[in-house]
Amino acid sequence: MSAAKYSWQANLAFVLVFYPIVIFVFNIGVPGLAWPYGSSSGAFAIALVALPVWIAGRLPKLWEAAMLFICAHGAAVLLLGSIRGHEGTAGPAYYLVLAGAWLLAWRCVAILSELRANSRLMSTALRLIIPAIFGAWILIIWEAVTRGAGIPFILLPPPSAIGARIANSLPILGSDVRQTIFKAVLIGYVVGNLAGFAVAILADRVPFLRRGLLPIGNMVSALPIIGVAPIMVMWFGFDWPSKAAVVIIMTFFPMLVNTVAGLAASGHMERDLMRTYASGYWPTLLKLRLPAAMPFIFNALKINSTLALIGAIVAEFFGTPVVGMGFRISTEVGRMNIDMVWAEIAVAALAGSVFYGVVALIERAVTFWHPSVRGG
Repeated sequence: MSAAKYSWQANLAFVLVFYPIVIFVFNIGVPGLAWPYGSSSGAFAIALVALPVWIAGRLPKLWEAAMLFICAHGAAVLLLGSIRGHEGTAGPAYYLVLAGAWLLAWRCVAILSELRANSRLMSTALRLIIPAIFGAWILIIWEAVTRGAGIPFILLPPPSAIGARIANSLPILGSDVRQTIFKAVLIGYVVGNLAGFAVAILADRVPFLRRGLLPIGNMVSALPIIGVAPIMVMWFGFDWPSKAAVVIIMTFFPMLVNTVAGLAASGHMERDLMRTYASGYWPTLLKLRLPAAMPFIFNALKINSTLALIGAIVAEFFGTPVVGMGFRISTEVGRMNIDMVWAEIAVAALAGSVFYGVVALIERAVTFWHPSVRGG
């Protein structure tokens, strides 16, 4: 099988870097077109992007993926290193080589996605490596474009500046995380979900509550948080209890609606079978209906894991002590410290992802019997 048929990404990458190769070979110095800085690093970047076109399809897939990984990320490192100190001077050659390196990373991910894992360790490694490469290239393109185009720092700082700000502000970020996540979010999340679950069981037991609560739940879940948050601050004060109250309101009704729907998900045949065994309400609930409702309940838990964080941060905009993620974002925007704002956003995104991931792992352990989990 020829390389052209086997890896169109590598061949297209070579086509993209043909223009920079001509620039280097013939030493063309057209302003705005030629490589505007460090030709040695640029030459190595071009070589790394052009190399795979002769190797693609001639190696075992795992080795080819490793070679593409090294070439793509090596070229990206050289590009980012060469643009430092020359922000805003990148010409077409810079972006063409960047696009070529991205194509190699695309091909690397495509090969890794086609590999069949022969062990549990390899399967886990592939599930982690593929999204890691995808996420890394979002940051690489962000960094390369902001520096290459000279985008003003106040509009969009590069990821390296945000990372440096995080490293230099760990005590401040730590206190904000404790105030927002470990107090308001976790307490409100636990109380809201438990209350929603308990009321759902009560509504399932008492039919007129179910018919009355669900329409109200749908209405309350549509309330704007910017209208609820100031009221909670007036009721419960400026500290974390008012933010926890907002989180409780935001998480209560998704849990209520999903649990009620889940309790109705068990089939008529299964319920008829439980009745033939003379099972009452509570044995049927514990042995049949709650297990059948678990996917719905965990769906609510995953939805609420993001709603809780959003609710607590937005609520801090309307009154809080001099600590908290929402407080920090609102004050640093006023001071034009945009890198600190992005640092808070990055920490919030990381915390939300970890929170969601923990709930998803618990779901896999609890609902291992469900077809959606067995199929994954």
